[in-house]
Amino acid sequence: MENVKRIYVEKKEAFAVKARELEDELKGYLGIAGLKKVRIFIRYDVENLSEEVFEKACRSVFSEPPVDDLYMEDIEMPADSRCFSVEFLPGQFDQRADSAVQCVQFLNEDEQPVIKTAVTYLLIGNISASEFDKIKRYCINPVDSRETGMEKPHTLVQTFEEPADVGSFDGFADMAEDDLRELYDSLGLAMTFRDFLHIQKYFRDEEHRNPTVTEIRVLDTYWSDHCRHTTFSTELKHIDFEDGYYSEPIRTTYDQYLAVREEIFAGRMDKYVCLMDLALMAMRKLKKDGRLEDMEKSDEINACSIVVPVEIDKEDGKGVVTEEWLVNFKNETHNHPTEIEPFGGAATCLGGAIRDPLSGRTYVYQAMRVTGAADPTAPVENTMRGKLSQKKLVRGAASGYSSYGNQIGLATGFVKEIYHPNYVAKRMEIGAVMAAAPRASVIRENSDPGDIIILLGGRTGRDGCGGATGSSKVHTTASLSTCGAEVQKGNAPTERKLQRLFRRAEVSRIIKKCNDFGAGGVSVAIGELADGLVVDMDKVPKKYAGLDGTELAISESQERMAVVVDPKDADQFLAYAAEENLEAVKVATVTEEPRLVLMWRGKKVVDIARAFLNTNGAHQEASVYVDAPVKEDNYFDRIAVPKVENALKAGDVKGAVLATLNDLNVCSQKGLVEMFDGSIGAGSVFMPYGGKYQLTETQAMVAKLPVLKGKTDVVTMMAYGFDPYLSSWSPYHGAVYAVTESMSKIVAAGGDFRKIRFTFQEYFRRMTGEPSRWSQPFAALLGAYDAQIGYGLPSIGGKDSMSGTFNEIDVPPTLVSFAVDVAKKQDIITPELKNAGDRLVVFDLPKNEYDLPDYGKVMELYSGIARLIADKVIVAAYALDSKGIAASAAKMAFGNRMGVAFESTLAANELFENKMGSIIAEISADRFDALAGSGVAYRTVAVVLGENEGFVYKDVAVTMDEALKAWTSKLEKVFPTKALKGTDAVGTKLYDTKDVYVCKNKVAKPTVFIPVFPGTNCEYDSTIAFERAGANVVTKVFRNLSAGDIRDSVDVFERAIAQAQIIMFPGGFSAGDEPDGSAKFFATAFQNAKIREAVNRLLNERDGLALGICNGFQAMIKLGLVPYGEVAGQKEDSPTLTYNTINRHISRMVYTKVVTNKSPWLAFTELGRTYVTPASHGEGRFVAPKEWIDRLFANGQVATQYADFDGNISMDEEWNVNGSYAAIEGITSPDGRCLGKMAHVERRGDAVAMNIYGEQDMKIFEAGVQYFR
Repeated sequence: MENVKRIYVEKKEAFAVKARELEDELKGYLGIAGLKKVRIFIRYDVENLSEEVFEKACRSVFSEPPVDDLYMEDIEMPADSRCFSVEFLPGQFDQRADSAVQCVQFLNEDEQPVIKTAVTYLLIGNISASEFDKIKRYCINPVDSRETGMEKPHTLVQTFEEPADVGSFDGFADMAEDDLRELYDSLGLAMTFRDFLHIQKYFRDEEHRNPTVTEIRVLDTYWSDHCRHTTFSTELKHIDFEDGYYSEPIRTTYDQYLAVREEIFAGRMDKYVCLMDLALMAMRKLKKDGRLEDMEKSDEINACSIVVPVEIDKEDGKGVVTEEWLVNFKNETHNHPTEIEPFGGAATCLGGAIRDPLSGRTYVYQAMRVTGAADPTAPVENTMRGKLSQKKLVRGAASGYSSYGNQIGLATGFVKEIYHPNYVAKRMEIGAVMAAAPRASVIRENSDPGDIIILLGGRTGRDGCGGATGSSKVHTTASLSTCGAEVQKGNAPTERKLQRLFRRAEVSRIIKKCNDFGAGGVSVAIGELADGLVVDMDKVPKKYAGLDGTELAISESQERMAVVVDPKDADQFLAYAAEENLEAVKVATVTEEPRLVLMWRGKKVVDIARAFLNTNGAHQEASVYVDAPVKEDNYFDRIAVPKVENALKAGDVKGAVLATLNDLNVCSQKGLVEMFDGSIGAGSVFMPYGGKYQLTETQAMVAKLPVLKGKTDVVTMMAYGFDPYLSSWSPYHGAVYAVTESMSKIVAAGGDFRKIRFTFQEYFRRMTGEPSRWSQPFAALLGAYDAQIGYGLPSIGGKDSMSGTFNEIDVPPTLVSFAVDVAKKQDIITPELKNAGDRLVVFDLPKNEYDLPDYGKVMELYSGIARLIADKVIVAAYALDSKGIAASAAKMAFGNRMGVAFESTLAANELFENKMGSIIAEISADRFDALAGSGVAYRTVAVVLGENEGFVYKDVAVTMDEALKAWTSKLEKVFPTKALKGTDAVGTKLYDTKDVYVCKNKVAKPTVFIPVFPGTNCEYDSTIAFERAGANVVTKVFRNLSAGDIRDSVDVFERAIAQAQIIMFPGGFSAGDEPDGSAKFFATAFQNAKIREAVNRLLNERDGLALGICNGFQAMIKLGLVPYGEVAGQKEDSPTLTYNTINRHISRMVYTKVVTNKSPWLAFTELGRTYVTPASHGEGRFVAPKEWIDRLFANGQVATQYADFDGNISMDEEWNVNGSYAAIEGITSPDGRCLGKMAHVERRGDAVAMNIYGEQDMKIFEAGVQYFR
């Protein structure tokens, strides 16, 4: 009998969207003309699974009968076909296989299956051998995957060689310098040779021994640029300035910096000039001057942290209370990992950003993504050797970041990709996050001898070994082939568990100190928590056997945290972790002696004095020669887009408008932005695109503070500023205007610039001994210093990445400013144009003779604009950039498709001039006199026209359709917004009945049971919605770390359901929607006999209700609760939900029409009315045979259909966003008591999605509660 069973699973023809998309890519992008068809199979190899469970799993875990075809052992190969299979490299996290194992264990918790997966590509057509190789290179990224043969292995059980003991470098301490250099060259270290000499001296003179292999690798990690900012800490001995017109303000700023550092560091000989000192000096000065009173004072620095007084109405009848909250923000960059493995690199960029404030015990509730790339529309032939194509890179990175954030339930409030040809050297991937928690829930204490350090979360593997050092190296074509081990895959369900655990106040209050496992692994994450500690690496949980002591010390496997607790609290902390289904283990003890000691196999493999670790390596020195910006190349005097300049020279104003809108850095990025969940948390004040047509892109992200109990009107704001073309001309001006632009966007959204705090992202070419190489970061930091001092606003954090070089190409000098503000929801305005007849005015940024902002006058201007917004004179505003007023006015107009008539007194080039830092605003027609009397200088530039009236300048007219086509077409082949062209109307009738099910078992306050599985992320929002409606809510986490956990969880769930009146299946991504197909985790667990019986009793004996939203709808449809009304499972012809036709996640507001009143859940909706609700899903396409659809309509089981805002129902993907059959969005059970729908009705609240038009509240939760009263 064969040990290994093999199955292939393929989407049926009608649902094979991934195969169709790849076919189009291979034909259109790679030019494979002879290709006729692509078929994609998911291959599962399974061992150690009983026949009975395997048979069940084939139809419920590995495949889904309505949408999948399943083949046992082999697939048939047509004559004209070629085939290959791809698997992850050993050590890479395979979410599909991991989830499949967990899912199978729900069927029988005692099974211990081994499962491996691969993707098999079957290519049919006339394909040459060279074309076949080209296709394989396109489909396989060798950094994380490899081709695997078609033959089946005899066993999947891996045997790992027992690693040897950690060795030492014999003779190291006394080695001659030439021999030492040879050893250094052989090790591929990130440290310099001076660091290596520094280490030799330490071990020779102080330790009197040779170092272990682990010690050298740990020091290389500790002292890497990524961990310890060694480039930023290099002493800058001689600074010279090139003469030039623009050198004057740069040199003046340098002199002012020197004077201030003399004031701050008077008499201190240990302080020297370096980039880090320059980056921090403005903050130090403003803090000394009393301008930074809101910053949290703590030795523990996990993220930027400010203290904010927050008024909260606890809704307990006791009125409003004021609590102090910590608001954290942090930016993180993952440029190198994302360049070589876009999906995992971008996912862990967000993961790293999240875990910094999370380690500070604050809850991360909103993220921003700002990235840099070269032209993704360029032909694949333009791809540099050793690199991925830009198109593959930008799409893979977007998929990775969005997949991770979407799964853990983090709203991404703003997404922008910046295009510049020099980002081909290395991609820029920045994640910036907002986090908050009540200050009373966070304690900050030092580690005391005897304290216990607990490691919790994920297990350790080889993934990420050397990540910090890899990110700190200069890269060439050759080096990229050796970086594979440095790439981590994110495990989002585990990250979500960490978020849940740390949000519990009783957990947070026993954590004395915490660190996340970012760069450096155990050696750094645990090693930085105390001066002295002993780590027992034999206790570190491993993903697999065979890891040696060095790998355990430096592996950067993700989703791990290290916490310091008092010994008396250690067991309680472990118990809390177990409640959240998290592994946790005591791994280290804090010691009196200040040494880092790592034990493995009972021996010390690292034993280093803390004082030596803290030297951060040898003292490095450099000189700086600051280049002067070339006056003749002044970026402010040019039209930013060359095609626009050419059109204007030719007298073609219409061509200039269309060229502007079609420019890479102006055009719509909606297809990219919609991949990111922008609404989870029910706190997003802005959706990324607003207006009736959701086409005006916002410039800032705004969110309500994540208060679990009660209401607050406090919101946080974040906006970025940066233009790579300006920075390339003058890094100094680039930084000044990055700061100013980020401020202007906050002001335009209604924020108070006086309370802004900044955090910066620096990303520059690799530094060398050449003084001019240091010019860019030095000049940029001088510019940022000048802006901070000028505005009196500090940057209290930042992140530097100093490795932006590939061969001879350098990234553009990059300093991105992130501005953070705290405001009230009533202060906020939205940017889409509101009313015909209103006027558009420009508030010009006051500048000096060096093209720099006049800081004092700018602050006066921004204060005046803030007053005009508060007085409702300004009803919409937009921060202008280098592309001018035509681009910004159009973006404001698109949301409601309003027209704009530009003033004929404007010269044509004034529509396109660089206006960075200026603000364009819509002035209410009846308040124009108030503007004129305000004392704020302005220019009238346009009048707002009616809907669809287009853009007019003198005798030039651009229709709305022409403008939108130019704006939306540029990136459509990279980030599509539509997959199908059809717009056929869907005929439908309203089902009106008086025969609505009446509850016979009345309850004054019904109890709702909300199950939480790995990957669930909407339980908080759903709980708040039900509690607000008057229900009692019980949430329980399904624990599955062991067979005993599963059995216990089944019993807990059974009891909870028995005491509930309502089951609510919340949204999320059950186990990342793996194995392929949504909500299998949910559905498989609820097929358990005990749970199934409890659910059926609730429905049949107690008149109970069931509600499923998004992932919960997917679970209900797989269980059969809809459309059957009982846990009956799925048949081959059952309705189901599958991939959106566009083959990506869709996050946007959708309009849904209520077409039945049969369900108790819809009692408070109006039959025939259209509501607008956030949708966020990848598999929301409702599909069913025609007979089923007819039956559902006839029985009144179709609850809601996708529609436009006027209630018209069609197959147009603009409205029917996922291509659902008959545009069906929600269905019920036959009696209406079970309701499943895709759109997130729980994501609503005061000031949520302010820039969206329509009724958002369907009062579904209130109706469910009222049913029992």
